[in-house]
This record gives sequence, C-alpha cells and structure tokens, in this order.
Amino acid sequence: MMSPTGEVHIEQLLGRRVRDIDGAVVGRVEELCADVINGETVVTEIHLGAAALWERLGGFALHLPFVRFLPIARYEHRIPWSLVDLSDPENPRVLQPRAKLRRVRIDQD
Repeated sequence: MMSPTGEVHIEQLLGRRVRDIDGAVVGRVEELCADVINGETVVTEIHLGAAALWERLGGFALHLPFVRFLPIARYEHRIPWSLVDLSDPENPRVLQPRAKLRRVRIDQD
C-alpha cells in the first residue's frame, strides 16, 4: 500500500483498524481531516470509531428526533496526525494509550 516514495493513499486507510501503543483497538478510520498549510493540503487528524462513521455518512441524521432513541455510538476518537504511525500502513497505530486519546461527543460538536 505504501509507494516507493513513502506515500500512502488515504482512501486505503478508510476502514482500517487502528491500535494504540499497547496494542488495544481504538477503532476504525472513518474520516480524515485536512487543512491547507502553506499552499499544500495536509492531513491534520483522523476520526475513529462507529460514531465517526455516522458523522461521515451524514451527521445531520443524529439530530432527528427519533434517532436519539436508537442505540448509536455518540463518541469518536479524534487523533492528531502527528500521533499516527504509518510505518506499516496496513496496521496503523496511535503513539499513545487509548485512555489518553481525545474522545468527542459528535452531536455536541
């Protein structure tokens, strides 16, 4: 998956299971966020977990009255790109324990 230049195609990261530094599963990559910095598009963070999938598929649905009663995960992990280890792109890792990672409630963001 990694090119000879060390580049990774981000679309191939979607759905990959991410583990923390201790080997515990944090979640699957559901969304990548990017900003333009000095004229270049740079990935700044990734969102992991089932709630991130809901966010990607249409977070507006979570605001519908009947949806709030469904057992839907409402939290996701947001990981700064600087904490992502892609030395093995097929098995991405986060360089911190899961307990220290930022967890966000998606319908209050």
